[in-house]
Amino acid sequence: MARKTPAPTGTAAEVIAELAATADAERAVHNTRYFKTGPGEYGEGDRFVGCGLTDIRAVTRRHRRLPLDEVDALLDSPFHEHRLAGVIVLTLQFKADAALRAEILARYLAALERGAINNWDLVDASAAQILGAGGDEALWTTLTAGNLWQRRAAAIATFAPLKAGDAGPSVRIATLLLHDRHDLIHKAVGWVLRDVGAKVDEAVLLGFLDRWAPEMPRTTLRYALEKLDPGVRRHYLTVPRVRADTPSMRSNSNPSEPKGDGSLFVQT
Repeated sequence: MARKTPAPTGTAAEVIAELAATADAERAVHNTRYFKTGPGEYGEGDRFVGCGLTDIRAVTRRHRRLPLDEVDALLDSPFHEHRLAGVIVLTLQFKADAALRAEILARYLAALERGAINNWDLVDASAAQILGAGGDEALWTTLTAGNLWQRRAAAIATFAPLKAGDAGPSVRIATLLLHDRHDLIHKAVGWVLRDVGAKVDEAVLLGFLDRWAPEMPRTTLRYALEKLDPGVRRHYLTVPRVRADTPSMRSNSNPSEPKGDGSLFVQT
């Protein structure tokens, strides 16, 4: 007999109260700087309770069966740690309950689109576990044309097939995002490419670098080279630079982009 899935239980208010009990005012002040919350920065206006990640994960484990409407309430909170708890609960439920995965994916995409998932740590804690686990490269490709966090999610999602030994999606999504203007995309793409070479096939990474190194953003290139031998790194760092003035650069030209644009998955 199949094991019955336990009923959802708990409320967003209970999660928020438990997080508040672990809050540290000094950490909250530090995080407002660390996560770039000033005017014109990518996290503009974000607010912090001051919780540590270990405490957040402990709270989410206790509330792993939170109803999805309550998870949405966390995702729509103005406080960063509440939203991080929300995405972590989604990853736990996505892994535990196959019957919920389609609904969780839909809610996750909606949260990305409305700007509820709106900083790099929220994306990095969830994109591979939810978007990546679904294996839908066509979806990731669509996200590369979206807002900042949708684009970063597309890159991070490819860690799922990469972990299984398939570098193809990572290389293809990296190519689509290669000329993005935002530093957070440069870092994500470089991180993915580094693991293509370090964990799957160095020859694939070298082939990519042979084609694209002259026009890669410097941050992306340096991240991608991190695990290569010093002589190889020097070679690619001294390749003559080529200016890449492409449509993808022009379309992603606003560095701040703090909120979703609501354009990719609107149903008509």
